[in-house]
Amino acid sequence: MNYHVGIDLGSTTTKAVILGEKGTILGRGITNSRSNYDVACQIVLSEALINTRFSLVASELDRAGVTEARKAQLLGELERRFHMQQYLGQLRVLEEDLTELLQKINPSGGFLPSVQRILGTMHDEAEKLFAEGASRKSDFFRDLAGSRYLKLAEAESIENKEVRFDYLVGLFDKAILEVENSRAAAGNFETLAAAALAQMSETDERLQGAVERVIDIELDQVGSVGTGYGRQRLPFPEGQIRSEILCHGLGAHALFSTTRTVLDIGGQDTKAIQVDDQGIVTSFQMNDRCAAGCGRYLGYIADEMNLGLHELGPLARDSTRPVRINSTCTVFAGAELRERLSLGEKREDILAGLHRAIILRAMSLLARSGGVKNEFTFTGGVAKNPAAVDALKTLISENYGDIKINISPDSIYTGALGAALFALRDSRRADQAAAAN
Repeated sequence: MNYHVGIDLGSTTTKAVILGEKGTILGRGITNSRSNYDVACQIVLSEALINTRFSLVASELDRAGVTEARKAQLLGELERRFHMQQYLGQLRVLEEDLTELLQKINPSGGFLPSVQRILGTMHDEAEKLFAEGASRKSDFFRDLAGSRYLKLAEAESIENKEVRFDYLVGLFDKAILEVENSRAAAGNFETLAAAALAQMSETDERLQGAVERVIDIELDQVGSVGTGYGRQRLPFPEGQIRSEILCHGLGAHALFSTTRTVLDIGGQDTKAIQVDDQGIVTSFQMNDRCAAGCGRYLGYIADEMNLGLHELGPLARDSTRPVRINSTCTVFAGAELRERLSLGEKREDILAGLHRAIILRAMSLLARSGGVKNEFTFTGGVAKNPAAVDALKTLISENYGDIKINISPDSIYTGALGAALFALRDSRRADQAAAAN
């Protein structure tokens, strides 16, 4: 089976979308961006191909006549057990790297038993972490393993006074980089699917047959295009690189065909884009100097408040009296936040004001790009932040009236989708040219 892939290398996450030859979305993948962009691209492509194979398993179950309810049950358990196996594999790599580090820098110290106890507990908790209905704050291994490791390390340091907490944290920070840059840690579909099937609560021959048939399918990449903040560092030929502006415009049009205005707030920049009825960009504006008012800024605020990035939006929604914020400078984010807190302002009120200030900056870009026309589409990672969405809806209504606002649950993949569509178009043009000759 031939496929086309688009990869969006952002400042915080790297995304991939895989399209079939008819333009159907087959799979998606997302991972943390890394200092090694080659590895980030390889990992995200691997994740997207795994997701593609799950989509193909679903199609095989449809052909086998499995009901929707039963299919959802089987695929849900298979995916949970698959990702649990993936998590356990990454834990094993983490343990190997931590052990190697300790042997190099502290061979005679007593830290190894503590590290082994921490990781042993994390291994034992995996079943609960991936149980049906379990709530996970993130699906990234760094986040999942990191939060639990830190809590267990703190408990270990209290129990054993000779084991310093800061030392255990430093070890994790070094080792996690090796895990993230290890392709082996992610595993492969065939091995992980077999392990997942063996742990299913009940045997279903139709599911086993579907997985076996999908494993035998050859997936051949026939086209690729890269985009994103780090696109110039992508391991792609120059002809396979496209602007973020073009990709987000085309991707938003593919998701919502009647949209004419697109706002993308990513980790490092904000883009206001106008497109025509074919998804072609007619004008745009973007912040050109720093990450003020972008996802990176929210990340700094989350760090200062010792919160997860996903917790900012819900907390800001609890505000009863938003604070007026005049600046969203990333450099002075911490100092400004601490000053506001020292004045007795509530965290939720400060956050509500910060979210409004971020959207006000975006509104300025929208106005300079040509305003908000017809349907409006919000994309990028910040589109998942409920407080940012609330502020945007309010300001759009106040300034432009009753405008339909589109926000896809897969909005973070918009740029990668546009890149994949460009790859598909390039392949079709090449085929047409070859046929003409």
